Amino acid sequence: MLTNRRIYLPPVSLIGPGALQDLKNDLKDLPYQCALLVTDKVLVEFGVAQKVIDMLTEVGIEYCLFDDVQPNPTTKNVNDGLSILQNKKCDFILTLGGGSPQDCGKAIGILATNGGNIRDYEGIHLSKKASLPIIAINTTAGTASEVTINYVITDEEQHLKMVMVDKNCLVSIAVNDPDLMLGKPASLTAATGMDALTHAIEAYVTKGAFRWSDTLALEAIRLISESLEDAVKDGSNLEARSKMAWGQFVAGQAFSNAGLGFVHSMAHQLGGFYNMPHGVANAVLLPHVERFNIPKCAAKLKDVATAMGVDTINLSNQEGAEAAIKAIENLSKLVGIPSGLKELGVKSDSFNLMAENALKDVCAGGNPREVSLEDTIKIYEAAY
Repeated sequence: MLTNRRIYLPPVSLIGPGALQDLKNDLKDLPYQCALLVTDKVLVEFGVAQKVIDMLTEVGIEYCLFDDVQPNPTTKNVNDGLSILQNKKCDFILTLGGGSPQDCGKAIGILATNGGNIRDYEGIHLSKKASLPIIAINTTAGTASEVTINYVITDEEQHLKMVMVDKNCLVSIAVNDPDLMLGKPASLTAATGMDALTHAIEAYVTKGAFRWSDTLALEAIRLISESLEDAVKDGSNLEARSKMAWGQFVAGQAFSNAGLGFVHSMAHQLGGFYNMPHGVANAVLLPHVERFNIPKCAAKLKDVATAMGVDTINLSNQEGAEAAIKAIENLSKLVGIPSGLKELGVKSDSFNLMAENALKDVCAGGNPREVSLEDTIKIYEAAY
């Protein structure tokens, strides 16, 4: 049955090879005077930020560079960026990078118009005013933060990842140019790609899934399964990069409007405790959480297997679900994701506290199967 839904999307999205150059025309028409360019030092070092700076200069927009964003951006990153924005009187934000600069820029934008401390906004739709305008240029096929109403900031004092779901953080223009994704390291490509796959699968099985999100999620699973291994093997493969850009783009739209699940709840704790790359945490946990979920969504997981290229015609729902788990594990191994948490330096004595925090995470409520503390610890143990 069709239900009444509210769907959040950026007003404008530019996607495909050359999309960054298309942005120039949009910038010419905007009334803004000075951008806070939020990025990281790697993109500055490799000249990617300079491409954006040159574009801003060409259209007559001033800028202030903030390139101190860390992987898993912190409250300090947000406050430091906000200070520059306020001191230089920037009237919009331009984010450049993967999920870390995107999330940091969204947090800065919310504080610029709402005030307070970023910790005040952990949860769902807690801000009152729309963010300062944001133009988001994505450089990885992973988080899809440029198109979602989600952002994640690490509270470095408590070693917790704070998840904000907020319609007011939605960007004005999202740019996904696979030319900017060429040449990225294989390990980064693998981690961000498995992050995107996790988004798609969790969006498909989450309690909040609906017809539109299902359509996008299955297409994302298909695109990512077809192209991730090729993108990892050959970082200059534009066709594979383009498919990955589309896959993460539609996966982001799916989960932003349907929700996620317990893979993310558990992965956020690994990021908070161990500063683990988010995509790696998701990739290691994904097959274990979905194996736990089989009793509640076997038919949907069979669909996942089909979208990943498995012949499921003669399989039962249970068999198809098990085939999906195997396909996820095979793809993860093919692209070089570590096999378990022990290999990544995780200590088993942290499981109990991480499990307690995972159950409080905003994504937990979307999981198709209810999870207990004991269940969560067992899943961490299985992933160890």
